[in-house]
Amino acid sequence: MKTIQLEIPNTIDLSETEIKLMLAGELYERGKLSLGQCASLTVLTKRTFVELMGKYGFSIFSTSHEDLRNDVENA
Repeated sequence: MKTIQLEIPNTIDLSETEIKLMLAGELYERGKLSLGQCASLTVLTKRTFVELMGKYGFSIFSTSHEDLRNDVENA
């Protein structure tokens, strides 16, 4: 796993957990991380991560046509 260090201005009133949630949500929406990987990144359970995604403006639903087609076939 990679480790990165960010310098955030003091004027940004976000906790480390909130920043991790925002990053994980963006990476999930872009298809770069799975739900499990995002939960691990944020040190939360998958359920808690999914519940918090909406609060930060992210969706757990894929916008990919291929994913939709696969979901319909598997239904």
